[in-house]
Amino acid sequence: MFKKTDKTFAFETEILNKGAYIDLLASNPETAPIYLTTAFNVEDLDDLQDRYAVKGFCYNRNRNPNRSALIELITHLEKGENSIVCSSGMAAISTAILSLVQQGDHILSDQTLYGESIDLFSKVLSNYGVDVSYVDFTNIEAIHAAIKPNTKVFYTETVSNPMISVVDLDAVAKIAHDHHAIFVVDNTFMTAFGVRPLEHGADLVVNSLTKFANGHSDAVAGSVTGSEALIQKAYNLQVLIGSTADAFTSWLVQRGMRTMSLRVQKQMDNAAILAKALDESPYVVKVFHPSLPTHPQHELSKRLFKKGFGGMISMELPNDKEKINAFMRKLNLAHYAMTLGGYRTSLAHPVSSSHYDIPEEERVKMGITYGLMRISVGIEDSEDLVTDFMEALKVFA
Repeated sequence: MFKKTDKTFAFETEILNKGAYIDLLASNPETAPIYLTTAFNVEDLDDLQDRYAVKGFCYNRNRNPNRSALIELITHLEKGENSIVCSSGMAAISTAILSLVQQGDHILSDQTLYGESIDLFSKVLSNYGVDVSYVDFTNIEAIHAAIKPNTKVFYTETVSNPMISVVDLDAVAKIAHDHHAIFVVDNTFMTAFGVRPLEHGADLVVNSLTKFANGHSDAVAGSVTGSEALIQKAYNLQVLIGSTADAFTSWLVQRGMRTMSLRVQKQMDNAAILAKALDESPYVVKVFHPSLPTHPQHELSKRLFKKGFGGMISMELPNDKEKINAFMRKLNLAHYAMTLGGYRTSLAHPVSSSHYDIPEEERVKMGITYGLMRISVGIEDSEDLVTDFMEALKVFA
């Protein structure tokens, strides 16, 4: 029993101490408790040193039981040696990249990324003397041509946001390692259930756990997984800049991930069905999903993705704002949301959201038109979903 005494104190003192510790046996609960504490008490300095020696829990920014439990889970799923869990997907990307580069280094990045990843590279890192180049990572010759003597990091998404292009991870990993660079992959769209980039040569894999991993649209978090050495560097930086996820969020994400395989498989299956239906619609200009034989990386996707082609679709509609609005209003199941990966189907308009801050000429280079809509497919009945989209698309007739 910790700090037990027979002494009695004033009411104002007792109200602070009684019930502060659990004295009865309470180990191995069916669901992990939430450790909403900023710190853990020790008996004396020897006890403190013992806690340090085993990397035990002392202060929440350094370690927390809920965050550690989530780290164990994501590390196992991604087949890494260790992970850090961060306060958001962008915190994970920022912490990972900042732990790898310094003034004078060069990052070689895929040209099609989440808009705020591009902002981080171009608007923040450039202020600190880090050079960034963007090329089409589906073009191996373009990658070779863009490498510089100071290239330190190769960066890509497994499936690009929002164009749904697929990168040959094994080929890019070999190029990166041949040039002594570190290969970082954002696996948010596929999750470890869909593909494990570390098994295809990536050195670090980043996930926005907010999205498909958690899947309930109720928690914001991110992770970085990789070798013990690289994660230790990221962890040391994380402790200093305070990008750690809180206990409750860590608990929520771990709870969400327990059903990830069930949800993501259904989302992948639904996406393939919906993509086919959209591709056959006379009102849709173009559909982007790796399940379609017309997708430029369809064969590569079949090799990389053994369980499905992902739950994200993009489709190009006519550039008619009034009809796009009418289409969105007519949908009953899919709704607009500034996120993705949840159990309900949602829509996003990249020009108005994820890529609104990207110059138009750069967006056009990526293939992002005003009519492009990104669809995060949920776990609804597939027939209901297809019917809802087909009926709503009739506004373009």
